[in-house]
Amino acid sequence: MLQYQCSRLHALLGLVTWPLQATRYNRTCRDMTATRLCSRALVRLSPLDQEENVAEFLQGLVTQDVTGPLPVWAGLLTPQGKVLFDFIVWPAEDGLLLDCEAEAADALIKRLSIYRLRRKIAIGRDESLHVHWRPHTGDGAATDPRMPALGERWIEQPDLQEGPDREHSTDCADAAWLAHRLHHGVAEGRSELGDGELLWLECNAAELNGVSFSKGCYVGQENTARMNWRQKVNRRLIVVPLDRSDPKRQRAAYPDLNLAVDHLRTEDIADDLCPHWLELSPDS
Repeated sequence: MLQYQCSRLHALLGLVTWPLQATRYNRTCRDMTATRLCSRALVRLSPLDQEENVAEFLQGLVTQDVTGPLPVWAGLLTPQGKVLFDFIVWPAEDGLLLDCEAEAADALIKRLSIYRLRRKIAIGRDESLHVHWRPHTGDGAATDPRMPALGERWIEQPDLQEGPDREHSTDCADAAWLAHRLHHGVAEGRSELGDGELLWLECNAAELNGVSFSKGCYVGQENTARMNWRQKVNRRLIVVPLDRSDPKRQRAAYPDLNLAVDHLRTEDIADDLCPHWLELSPDS
């Protein structure tokens, strides 16, 4: 069933695929049974005072509007507009949850704590919840805020998992998620986006709904807004076949998938490497 769903996404979206990539991608989808993303962690932001507003606090820091409908994909940037962390912001009963890389969770907590100052907000890992994903939509979970083709995600406690996947609740779906995400040309995480090295718009944040240009100020907003106004993004993160990757521009390599993520000048991006959702103007 999953193999059919993955192939159906192929057909509907008209994606350009390379033979080796498509074969491995379909095999990964076919063999998928688990749904938990073990490489993800949840950081909880909750008020310690009834007058404290967690959404208002985060709103002044991150690139997306967290006061409206959630979830959203957002970034925390340097003052120069370079990405430090990317995450998905979820609503929580008493605040917000940040669905982030597990390896970067502690650094994210530390960074947010610097901005907290004297505000009465608790910031820490929530080990009682797990992030889950499936490669299709329509089963009642939240559609990935970047694009529907990435599937749907949800958060739940381990002992609440129901249905036919219950016996696989301790397994991980990270390999299938990685193949699915790269297959759709989407980069994420520090190994690909960097740690204060790449500008947020170079990471295709505008095209993937990772930035609001109407929400007001946030860290790195000035340079990000200027780039958007000028429509001048000179480089882009692009998923490419490994044998066409430029070692000097390579951010990450995945030999098992025959893929790499390169940071390329827009004029160097071949038409067949550009994902269907990314339109590059001659002047960009």
